[in-house]
Amino acid sequence: MAKQPNQSQAGTNVQEVRQQNAQSAGQGQFGTEFASETNAAEVRQQNQQAEASKGQNAGKQSR
Repeated sequence: MAKQPNQSQAGTNVQEVRQQNAQSAGQGQFGTEFASETNAAEVRQQNQQAEASKGQNAGKQSR
């Protein structure tokens, strides 16, 4: 079987993949791996702790 130009060994259309990559890069999109690694409950807890410590620090400064 002869290799077609613009096709990988697996039969992927190389030109089409390059075009898709260029389009997604131009739109500033991120992959879903960022979202899937985020534990929303943990982030909420950390935000609460940060807010609580902000309140404590503000009280110390006003004395």
